Amino acid sequence: MDVELRHLKALVAIAEEGTITAAAARLRLTQPALSRTLAALEEHLGVRLVDRSSRHLTLTPAGRTLREHGQAILAHVDAALAETTAVTRPLRVGYTCAVLGELTVPLLRSWRRTHPHVTLELRRVDSRTAGLATGETDVAVLRTRPVDARLRAEALYLEERVAALPDDHALAGRPGLTLAELADESLVACPEAGAASVELWPRERRPESVRVVDNVDAWLTTIAAGETVGIAAAGTRESHQHPGVAYVPVTDAPAATVYVAHPAQPTHPHTTEFLAAVRETVSV
Repeated sequence: MDVELRHLKALVAIAEEGTITAAAARLRLTQPALSRTLAALEEHLGVRLVDRSSRHLTLTPAGRTLREHGQAILAHVDAALAETTAVTRPLRVGYTCAVLGELTVPLLRSWRRTHPHVTLELRRVDSRTAGLATGETDVAVLRTRPVDARLRAEALYLEERVAALPDDHALAGRPGLTLAELADESLVACPEAGAASVELWPRERRPESVRVVDNVDAWLTTIAAGETVGIAAAGTRESHQHPGVAYVPVTDAPAATVYVAHPAQPTHPHTTEFLAAVRETVSV
């Protein structure tokens, strides 16, 4: 038997996830299939790689050695494939609810002037990492810091919070609102897009009715229908104007941090240049 990439991926996933169940889910395999892959690798090498004496699996010294080499090998393969395919494809910029708000257009225009041969492709992906974790995007602008160890994130700036209200709501014409004034409203939250939850409110004075939706379109529709209100970072106001929704600043809500994130091993050769362009745009 030859050792294949799938064997290394299996060992790395088991080491990082700690259980066969979680590792199999990450690799989209059945548990028996992953167990067979690991057993075949151990049989081929003639050494035990995983200590199975407890429910949370750990690597043996031999397993740790192979994992370190395996991670390096997989990273080199990913980089080689990324550079090969990225020569001609666009740099995919992911986002959930907004890119850089009012700075989005200046960024796009600046990039087009300085990198006319590298197309940017904006992709809205309704997930917490805006497609980074699944390889759908190369970089992403997020309103929550990703917890995935494979990703790197850099804080860019702070955005104020805004309330999104039905445009005929009694509070829609106010110049500003407080969290207390919204505490009796029905709240709609979109965790995948980073739209705020009841955690913004003090524990003793939180909205009791909360509806959860999967994406910003459903979030806006629910608000426009007059059923709920929402809280979001100000970038959402810039990117998602809606005829039935009015945005009002929330004066006492903690600001949202805007991050730019990317895989620890970049998937596009112009990632570093794009990150520099983002920093330059937000620093002006």
